[in-house]
Amino acid sequence: MKNLIISLSVVTALLASCSPATDKKVETNISPDTKKDVVASKPKSVKNDPEPVEIPADFSTLVPIDLLNSKSTDVYEKYGIEFSGNCYSCDLTSLSITKNQIKWTNVCDEKDSFEISDFSFSNEGGKTIFKTPERTYILTQIDKAPVYELVIEGKKLELKNKRISKYFTTQKALPLFTEHDCGDFEG
Repeated sequence: MKNLIISLSVVTALLASCSPATDKKVETNISPDTKKDVVASKPKSVKNDPEPVEIPADFSTLVPIDLLNSKSTDVYEKYGIEFSGNCYSCDLTSLSITKNQIKWTNVCDEKDSFEISDFSFSNEGGKTIFKTPERTYILTQIDKAPVYELVIEGKKLELKNKRISKYFTTQKALPLFTEHDCGDFEG
């Protein structure tokens, strides 16, 4: 019986010492007449500075693509270079986003561009959101190929001779996608 009481006392003491209280005050008796208070050190507050949000480097050269075959499971056949915007009407716009500017450029005339420099951005999972006073641009990576879908919210963006595609890919990945020959259009 005596061993049972001692065992229960030890278990109770161990459980009490493992309590989750953060501000424990521990008293240690040095001698019967002298008491010394020892306070457990408090954890130092750690500042969690958010990591600076970076614009993906791939966004500096985004080129327009189109949904060509929605039933295809091969992303490189499902999306591809749009024929009419690149060859016939030559009105598609490429997109370049850096930390200082958003630039829309006609695919057939590099001098024909529209720039936005007043914007903020944030990343939310697979989405990168760019906000200007007039509108919000949301670029969502919808495939690892990479394929990005662009959604523009707010005031309608009307650009002369620059039609904005719904889908984009990087300049590096463009040769992997289905390509139409412009033939006599020399686009």
